[in-house]
Amino acid sequence: MSGLKLFNTKSGVTEVAPRLAEVEADVQCLVEAHMETMLGVRFLVSEYSTGLHGGRIDSLGIDENGAPVVVEYKRGTDAGVINQGLFYLSWLMDHRAEFGHLVRDRLGATAASQVLWSAPRLICVAGDFTRYDIHAVREHRRSIDLVRYCLFGDDHIALETVASHTGQRSAPATARRRVAGVQSTRRQDVTLTELAVAVDEALLGLGDGITRVQRKQYRAYQRLRNFACVCPPQQTKLLVYLKIDPRQVDLVPGFTRDVTGLGHHGTGDLEVQLRTPRDVERAQELFRASYAAA
Repeated sequence: MSGLKLFNTKSGVTEVAPRLAEVEADVQCLVEAHMETMLGVRFLVSEYSTGLHGGRIDSLGIDENGAPVVVEYKRGTDAGVINQGLFYLSWLMDHRAEFGHLVRDRLGATAASQVLWSAPRLICVAGDFTRYDIHAVREHRRSIDLVRYCLFGDDHIALETVASHTGQRSAPATARRRVAGVQSTRRQDVTLTELAVAVDEALLGLGDGITRVQRKQYRAYQRLRNFACVCPPQQTKLLVYLKIDPRQVDLVPGFTRDVTGLGHHGTGDLEVQLRTPRDVERAQELFRASYAAA
């Protein structure tokens, strides 16, 4: 299956035959225990009551870019999972202060002050989805990910992204040219703006369902998880951070750098420095590797 990610939650030998969980709660417990590794989402709370609104949100979290995330689970195929999740996402948008208090209690004041309300997400994890589910996701204005799971023995769970919808409309080419945020009309700045547009098109062209999330310090590209973060152009270069183990890359001074453990905006341990269109071409293989890894 394309996009399949296998996670070893304990140890042992993987059985060949996949299976569904005995009960929904088993899937929920597994994912919540490894949510950041599996979904790129920091777990906040389980079975969160929505009070008079009615119901309980299976899992609440916050993703790598600070966006609020509702996660709903179903053991098998359930036609109501998307509508149920959207119901809770709507409640969350109407209770921002309550969510902010929750983030502050769990992750601190800094994380609470940086919640990205412009890009809330719904992730549905289920045994399978129908073609009607996949079509419904494309019709909504919210960011929705459908993730299929299967279990192998007692120690392994596999996740596959079945569909991702960004909730965003494609911007025209003229609007995309504003992504760099460069105000000067100097030729060097215009060139960096054009370079930023080329990187944007290259990253969005890696596959369907890629979400572009804008933060003040960087722009993240994700499909379920971040795979690239692009910082605003500096004086002579554009910095891109990728989700690749730098130890697996032949580092080239002035082009690629290991930033593991070093503070920087965005996510990823491999820094790519782009100065010319030729650098963008050289980076294409790294872009693809990061997309596949994340």
